[in-house]
Amino acid sequence: MSSTSVVRPSYAAVLRIPYARRTFAAALLGRLSYGVVPLSVMLAVTRASGSYAVAGVVMALFSGTSVFLSPARAALIDRYGPCRALVPMVAAYVTLLGVLTVAVWRPGGASSVVLGAVTAVAGACTPPLGPTMRAVWGRIAPERALLQRAYSLDGVAEELLFVSGPLLVGVLVGLAPPAAGIVVGAVLMAAGAAAFVSSPVVREVPPGGRKRGSGPAGRLLVRELGRPVGAALGVGLALGVVDLLVVAFAEGRGQSHGGAGVAWVLAAMSAGSAVGGLLNGAVAWRSPAGARLPVMVVGLGLALVGAGLAPGLGTLAAAAAVAGFFVAPALTTAYLIADDTAAPEARVQAGAWVNTAVNAGSTAGTAAAGALVGWLPVGVCFAVTGGVTLLTAAAVARGARRARGTAVSVPLA
Repeated sequence: MSSTSVVRPSYAAVLRIPYARRTFAAALLGRLSYGVVPLSVMLAVTRASGSYAVAGVVMALFSGTSVFLSPARAALIDRYGPCRALVPMVAAYVTLLGVLTVAVWRPGGASSVVLGAVTAVAGACTPPLGPTMRAVWGRIAPERALLQRAYSLDGVAEELLFVSGPLLVGVLVGLAPPAAGIVVGAVLMAAGAAAFVSSPVVREVPPGGRKRGSGPAGRLLVRELGRPVGAALGVGLALGVVDLLVVAFAEGRGQSHGGAGVAWVLAAMSAGSAVGGLLNGAVAWRSPAGARLPVMVVGLGLALVGAGLAPGLGTLAAAAAVAGFFVAPALTTAYLIADDTAAPEARVQAGAWVNTAVNAGSTAGTAAAGALVGWLPVGVCFAVTGGVTLLTAAAVARGARRARGTAVSVPLA
């Protein structure tokens, strides 16, 4: 599908691409499940087992298989095409969520071993709608400026979904058992994925097949892909640390409204990210994405160092907003570089590697934050996190210089 009819690159122009609104809305409907299911599973398992420890292990299994097997699922999308690969994934995912719903509907309904096994397999089947939608953007918005805006719009919308998903769960648990949230998440995924694969532009995506020749088809350039993946890992690590540090910051000052204060700080970061993402997409950049990426990561690192100097939640919220301003642009730019790196039949995999890096970094960051808070003052923890982010930027910039040489390519499954 060509976008030659689009005259002016803008967000409105992105949505005027034939079938873009229909396809994007369907993908967002399914991706809302990502914001609903994890919290619903955690609440339902906690209620059914009566143990936070069991809930923690179950969620670790669900998140682990979902995150770390994402590139493998993306490889199936690339090889067989979205329609052939997504349908069985969605069917398996929804079925397993149904089994999990039955198991946790009543307290004591299933053993912890069964809960862990079902959630682990469900996580392994999580449909990669995000990376697939970004690959579709690459097909229907081939103009560079238009693709930049499409990725920015996609990134901001996805972030809003991860904010609105838990809010929806909060409403649901006031009306029904937590397991009802799992049902809603399954329905969202089934409906969104069905509408997504029925879109003409998705049906036109050809299967990539197995490309193992000596040419570039089916290959990813390792040195090039290392930059966006490394940057995404650093950004995810920072986000994972910040979530816990904000809680520790509020509690350390003995503020009775700490819960509300934490929510405002994190909301400020999300708002800053949304604004930054939209502005990034609207700017007609003259510098290449590879040169911009380390600069954006530097901005995030400096903002986190500054957050360590905040005397109260108000100033911390302001610093968080500044930090957030660089998050969506950095991730959008990472996705753009990954898309440029990959052959057309490996686009979903490239995006999935960046997405996996963000999620893996966030998980590692949350774990690291627990250790940091136990050893260092919160302000120092912010500074350390900012310093690590700056080191990530330096590594990304160094990788950009090395990538100007001969890139090494390897086939991916």
